[in-house]
Amino acid sequence: MSIIAYLKTQFIVHLLLGFVFVVSGFCINFIQLCTLPIWPINKQLYRHLNCRLAYSLWSQLVLLLEWWSGTECTLFTDQATVDQFGKEHVIVILNHNFEIDFLCGWTMCERHGVLGSSKVLAKKELLYVPLIGWTWYFLEIVFCKRRWDEDRDTVVNGLKALQDYPEYMWFLLYCEGTRFTEKKHRISMEVAESKGLPKLKYHLLPRTKGFTTTVKYLRGTVTAVYDVTLNFRDNKNPTLLGILHGKQYHADMCVRRFPLEDIPEDEKECAAWLHRLYQEKDALQEQYVKDGTFPGQAIQPRRRPWAFLNWLFWVIVLLTPLINFVFGVFVSGSPVVICSFLLFVGAGNILANRFCTPGRSGYCRCWRLESRLEWCWKSTAGQAASEEQENRRFGQSPSSFLYPVQSLHIFLAV
Repeated sequence: MSIIAYLKTQFIVHLLLGFVFVVSGFCINFIQLCTLPIWPINKQLYRHLNCRLAYSLWSQLVLLLEWWSGTECTLFTDQATVDQFGKEHVIVILNHNFEIDFLCGWTMCERHGVLGSSKVLAKKELLYVPLIGWTWYFLEIVFCKRRWDEDRDTVVNGLKALQDYPEYMWFLLYCEGTRFTEKKHRISMEVAESKGLPKLKYHLLPRTKGFTTTVKYLRGTVTAVYDVTLNFRDNKNPTLLGILHGKQYHADMCVRRFPLEDIPEDEKECAAWLHRLYQEKDALQEQYVKDGTFPGQAIQPRRRPWAFLNWLFWVIVLLTPLINFVFGVFVSGSPVVICSFLLFVGAGNILANRFCTPGRSGYCRCWRLESRLEWCWKSTAGQAASEEQENRRFGQSPSSFLYPVQSLHIFLAV
């Protein structure tokens, strides 16, 4: 193991990564708060500023995938489709099978200049999560409770507000509603059978309401739908903990572009179109399992330097005072201070190696602690947690809003 690979597995390095992400995130949230008075004066300027601020935070997570672990993402599509990337408003449909699928999507956003303006239809609980939810609030992300009777007005008004968005946006939809597991798949296919719908092998039955509503109210703004089918080479199931430890993966993404005028305006026909799309996605996954590749031309977009430069800026700004503090500890000459500091770091390293290493399932052993913290937070906030309870019963790791937090679990635990 090389020295660099060894350092990527060490507690103190993870602690520093977490410190930079969390502290810079709070700084960015504070600056976003200060931009609120601009909204009534110049709404579009407010939006431009917050896109840049969001990029400064999200690109640090993209950096973990691209620069830290060296994970590559290959597109299987045609050049004409790639030429449209970053030049139009689009809806992106992505399968939800992997722990890091959102990071792969963000990587493509970053490489085509739309990371800061990317959107998602998110659960209402995420609004109250520091850094993640707060940043999304300033980006006008559409939040929902996943109960349509209560969500209708909120979702419709949120989508209407995005009709004049000044920067090209990719609006991500996980139409399956939750991450794929065998138990959820079995239940989903029972529902499909009861409704007379074709069964899927590699996907859950798509929920059509969010898609049809988004298409309806963004028609005229959005020009296309990008269908993205993601898988990983060598049948790997990557985790955020693996990324944090510098493990390299290779993602393959089959991208198909559908002009919005080709999608029916009628709600029932639009829903039927989505079901047909998922049957095609299932066939693509079947081909990938058999052949190890997707159809189409293999294209690797170039990695841009901005994510690394942004991270380097925050490292210099935030770690310089910290390094000065550590230096002051050792030059103080006080055995008590020095020993206390070394004991703290050593104890943290032992605890991290004991509780935050991958178990047999490939997940971090301490995710259960995070799940309990998540549950306590939700209970305190009075938010529903039925899906998280379901995930825990299925033996699955925490839901998507904890993914960035899970990557920095050592820092948060300390």
